[in-house]
Amino acid sequence: MDRRTASCTRTTKETDISLTINLDGQGKTRIDTGIPFFDHMLDGFARHGLFDLDVTVKGDTEVDSHHTIEDTGIVLGQAVAKALGEKAGIKRYGYFILPMDETLALCAVDLSGRPYLKYSADFTVPVLGTMDTEMVREFFYAVSYSAAMNLHVKIMEAGNNHHMAEAMFKAFGKALDMAVSAEPRMTEVWSTKGTL
Repeated sequence: MDRRTASCTRTTKETDISLTINLDGQGKTRIDTGIPFFDHMLDGFARHGLFDLDVTVKGDTEVDSHHTIEDTGIVLGQAVAKALGEKAGIKRYGYFILPMDETLALCAVDLSGRPYLKYSADFTVPVLGTMDTEMVREFFYAVSYSAAMNLHVKIMEAGNNHHMAEAMFKAFGKALDMAVSAEPRMTEVWSTKGTL
């Protein structure tokens, strides 16, 4: 399997984003989105997924966190799709249940080429650091649609809001790592359709 690395950019009146991902990395990160809690979440995603991730964002954080987080999700999804190419020889499906103290998060991924998000998490505070908690869902929505993946993210046991968000991002990293990993018995695209 060739080295699966991709770089994507996005420039609008609201954000200027540069992102590179290596799906076959070691979890090395360099992240600066201007939202420290979001940086922490992306770092957990990449480290536990063993993705090398380089992200630089200049966003209108003086407005709020929305544009920066949503647009970063869009660009991350685009980069994952680009790095995967035709998706031949990968497992396609991935899942993980991740505990973080009292919290338990579930994530399941299908790199189906059909975007869909099923999300279930009830945060009890509006903000974590300077990141609006409602943006956790918006991030996963943006990634799922721009990468054309079926993504389920669910808090099975709630608790501390920081733990809930972090468990979801880490579970996503672990599930995506499984989905993009090589299946040695399969050299073609794993679909009855012959394409994903």
